[in-house]
Amino acid sequence: MAQIFSQRTNTWFRAILIAIPFVLAGGGLAAFRLNYSDYATKVGVPIDQPVQFSHQHHVGGLGIDCRYCHTAVEKSAFAGIPSMEICMTCHSQLWTEAPALEPVRQSYASGMPLLWTRVHDVADYVYFDHSIHVAKGVGCAECHGPIDHMPITWKQETLQMGWCLECHRHPGDHLRPTSEVFNLEWKPSDDRQQLGQTLVNELHLKSQRELTDCSTCHR
Repeated sequence: MAQIFSQRTNTWFRAILIAIPFVLAGGGLAAFRLNYSDYATKVGVPIDQPVQFSHQHHVGGLGIDCRYCHTAVEKSAFAGIPSMEICMTCHSQLWTEAPALEPVRQSYASGMPLLWTRVHDVADYVYFDHSIHVAKGVGCAECHGPIDHMPITWKQETLQMGWCLECHRHPGDHLRPTSEVFNLEWKPSDDRQQLGQTLVNELHLKSQRELTDCSTCHR
């Protein structure tokens, strides 16, 4: 009976068996790196908006407090997207004919909200509350980065679970006095560790076990 497979078939088969674990490991590593890459996380990528709002101009240049536009940040899970009434408080008198602000004027006149694109967004199965973080001394810049230097808003941090857990495991390294939460220029004192421990005690933070419990963010 004629031989179906050549003698080299066994050699190829052995080579394939040896290669499979390396291919699987390499594929897994590639997928892992891709998941944390800027391509997947969109870190540092400016996001197109219906109006190219500049935090650098409004916050850094004019000194407008975060709470003026994000009115719910101290009392709600959602910080709030500023209404056109807030925008028009100034722009009914300033830059009233600027072409770039035409969508704002149309939205205000029609009552139809602008469709902003979310920059900082977490999965639907994650519960995040701005108000509790503000109350416990987590500054805006801790998550949003140097927002007052961004002419167009981009994501500064990945917002992935590992990044969140790092803060929940070591909260003292990320806290500031509550009076400085909205101060984007605040810098910690030289003794950061002592300050962090003091704030953990003063602000009555939960234990590390409670902060890292699944039910804290997944409800």
